[in-house]
Amino acid sequence: MNASETDLALAAAGGDAAAFSALLSSCYDGLFRLAFRLTGSQHDAEDLTQDICAMLPAKLRGYRGDAQFTTWLYRIAVNSAHDRRRKRASQVRAAAGWGDWERNRQAANSETAAQVDWLITAMASLPDDLRDTLALVLDDMTHREAAAVLEVSEGTVSWRMSEVRKHLRILRETEDQT
Repeated sequence: MNASETDLALAAAGGDAAAFSALLSSCYDGLFRLAFRLTGSQHDAEDLTQDICAMLPAKLRGYRGDAQFTTWLYRIAVNSAHDRRRKRASQVRAAAGWGDWERNRQAANSETAAQVDWLITAMASLPDDLRDTLALVLDDMTHREAAAVLEVSEGTVSWRMSEVRKHLRILRETEDQT
C-alpha cells in the first residue's frame, strides 16, 4: 500500500482530485489514531485531523516522494500537534481546574475509563519528545517507523521508550504511596 500511497500523493500533488480522495480514504483512520494519541481527546483529535486534511492539498505540493507518504504525513501531524500545544498553553492556564473536573467525571464512569484517563494524564506529564514517541509506538508503529517520523535514530526511539517506562513507573509508585 505504501507505493500506491506515494503514487497517489504525487498524483494529488499534481492536482488529481480522485487521487487526493483515494489518498485521504486510505490514510484517514491512521492519521486520526495518531492525532488521538498526540492530543489525548477525541474532540481535539478530530479537530487536529480536520486541520491536517484541510492543509494537505497545499502541503502536498512540497511532497517529493523521498519518504513513505505516511512518514511524511505523520511528521506533519506531530508538528501540528506541537503547534496546537503551544497555542493552548495560555488557554490551559485560564481554564485551570476544568480539565481536572472533566477527568474526574470520566474516571467515575468505569475502571477502563480510569485507566485510559491515567494514561492520558501521565502522557501529558511527559516531555513532548517522549509523548510523541509513545503516541507513535502506541499506534502500533515499530521503533524504526517511529524514528523515521520523528527524524531521529531507531536507538533514540528505544531509549525514549525506556525513559517513558521509567517515568510512568515512578508516577504510578508515587500515586500508590499517596
